[in-house]
Amino acid sequence: MQEQKFYKLRLYVTGVITIAIWALLIWGHYNGGVPVHHIAADNDMPAISNWWGALLLPLLSWFLLYRIHKRVFSAKRQDSENRIFLQDVLYRFAGAVLFGTLIATCFTLGYNNLTGYLVLGLLPFAIFLPIYRAECLLGFVLGMSFTFGAVLPTGFGILVSLVGQYCT
Repeated sequence: MQEQKFYKLRLYVTGVITIAIWALLIWGHYNGGVPVHHIAADNDMPAISNWWGALLLPLLSWFLLYRIHKRVFSAKRQDSENRIFLQDVLYRFAGAVLFGTLIATCFTLGYNNLTGYLVLGLLPFAIFLPIYRAECLLGFVLGMSFTFGAVLPTGFGILVSLVGQYCT
């Protein structure tokens, strides 16, 4: 893939994410209100509105796709290596989306023990897999945004990414 095509892809993906989050928030507004989430699910802690996702998700996706773009098209890499590397990026992204969706689904269905085990399971993953990469963080946040909003998964994902960077 050429750099110019990846830049266009970056624009399209950021646009789709922006439209999706705004559509979700507008739908929520007209169907009972936009939810708020408390840190650590403790009502004594401050509430964070899902409206912050309208700003955070487009900025986060643009920044993380920029980081992927910068890593894929480094001066050392050749065109054939770019294709293989982009496949790895897509696999990591898909795995992170699935993992984030699994956590969100288990939480929604009330399997709190399983949710806790999955969250703690990220630490062994950090030893063997590079979960600190931009595509992993973006996939994780997108997978959990429908259930938890964008702010809490972003904060937790950044924390896990920092831990994962020092584990590998």
